Amino acid sequence: MAEALKDRKFKALFEMFDPSGQGYLTRDGFRRFTDAVTGLVPSGDVENATAMRNAFEKWWEILAQSADGKGDSRIEREEFVSIMRSRVTSPGNLEEAVLAIADSLMRALDTSKDGVLSKDEYLRIYTHLGIDAEHCSDAFNRLDRDGNGVISHDEWRTALNEFYLSDDESAPGNWLLGPLTPTRH
Repeated sequence: MAEALKDRKFKALFEMFDPSGQGYLTRDGFRRFTDAVTGLVPSGDVENATAMRNAFEKWWEILAQSADGKGDSRIEREEFVSIMRSRVTSPGNLEEAVLAIADSLMRALDTSKDGVLSKDEYLRIYTHLGIDAEHCSDAFNRLDRDGNGVISHDEWRTALNEFYLSDDESAPGNWLLGPLTPTRH
């Protein structure tokens, strides 16, 4: 039986949060990832950096509150996937954590301040987070639904909603961070 699409996406996300391949997340590791993402925010942009940090902290709180209570302060891969399905993607939590990060990230990446992301601005996500830039053009073209050469705020949010909520294999948002590849176990 094929693995559920959302589980594949959440496992891919887990691997971004756990680049060393430990198989679990800790608050410190999650904060290191937070620091990496907020590193995309231009120097002096305190508003977006603070918004991103607060939203990542909300995300961690949701994960930690929902953890199985082993007392080890770790969230393992399967536990993460389960919490993502059951708690993080619920409407209020998704908005306060994930989409709040996405909104502040878009504002920070939009260096031209024209309210959209150009391909070069979008590429910064890939290069900064160590995602294979080979897939950036394909992903960008999929997310640019109207084909006008930029990703609007609505297209950005639609892509994020699809990434976190859609079970449709062909949804453009599945390509937010490139193609879904097999996860390590």
